[in-house]
Formats: sequence, structure tokens, C-alpha cells
Amino acid sequence: MSGNSYSDRLQEDTPYLTSNGRLNEHLVDKIVLQLNRVYPQILSNKEAEQFRNPKTLVRKRLSDLLKHLKSKGDLACQEFYRALRNNADKIYATLPSRKNMTNISSPVEIISNQEKIILNDRGPVFFLACFSVAAGLAFLMYYNNSDLKPTGASKKVLGFSAFGFGRHIKNILISYLDEVSLNN
Repeated sequence: MSGNSYSDRLQEDTPYLTSNGRLNEHLVDKIVLQLNRVYPQILSNKEAEQFRNPKTLVRKRLSDLLKHLKSKGDLACQEFYRALRNNADKIYATLPSRKNMTNISSPVEIISNQEKIILNDRGPVFFLACFSVAAGLAFLMYYNNSDLKPTGASKKVLGFSAFGFGRHIKNILISYLDEVSLNN
């Protein structure tokens, strides 16, 4: 059974990843470049050049890269898995640590799933309601300017818009219309 940390998972997956023909030179270079560009604190330019050296065998470069990432810590290992998933999804899906995990999700995956639920539990009606309130307030602010006198058409729109709101907002809109009509 694999450990909970990404470092433990990487330790378990290292023999699988370094076996002949698993990751080719192109994939190793793409993973190194992604780690270097996205997270330069994990893999500096000098280190990236070392792991992309064409004079060194791919298996040796990959082995050195995995050792380096393990020494950097759990975040570096997690980013390696993310890069592997982005560039070689089929290999990522067949990793031994993924096969050994049965109904165990990492805390990062649980948090991201909860965030998705929190962000998606409100449908388009909620968005339209919020947008309508914002547009209505903008409309009120625009016509609430004391220098501008609202026309008769805008009074009708404001009067009819009061039907869709609650009692307190209806009172505010109706009192505003009464005040405007008294000033004219």
C-alpha cells in the first residue's frame, strides 16, 4: 500500500517510471521544462539543463530527476505528478501507486472537489438574479443624480420593477417615485 505523501508515492513509482521504454526523451524533456517554467523554485535553469543533457542516457536523467525531486520535498513530487499527468496521461493512469490506492483521495483532491461543489451549487438563475439586482442598482444610481430629471418612461420602468422585489425594496422604490413626481 502506498503512503499518504507524494514522496512515498514517487518512491514506489520510481522503478516503474525508470524501466526501459516507459518515458521517452521527449516526455522527460517536456516534464523538465514544465517543472522549470511553472515552478523555478523546484527546478532551476541550471538543474533543468542538467536533466535535459542529450549526452546522458534518458534513464539516468530520469533517475537523477526523481532523486532530486524527492530531496526537494512533497510539493516538488506533487508537481512532478501533475506534469506527468499533463504530458503522459496513459502512463500516469497506470502507475503502481495509483493502482494501489483504493477509495483513498489525497487532501488536495478532496479540497478541489469541495471547491467545485461550492462554486457550482448555484445555477444560472442565481447568476441572473444577482446580475438583475446589480443592473437595477446601477439604474437607480444613474437616475438618482439630482441634476438629471427622469423622464416619464423611466418612472414607469421603476414603478413596474417594484413588483418583483420584497416589501422593503418596494417601499423604497415607490417613495423614490413619489419624491421624483413631486419635484416635477
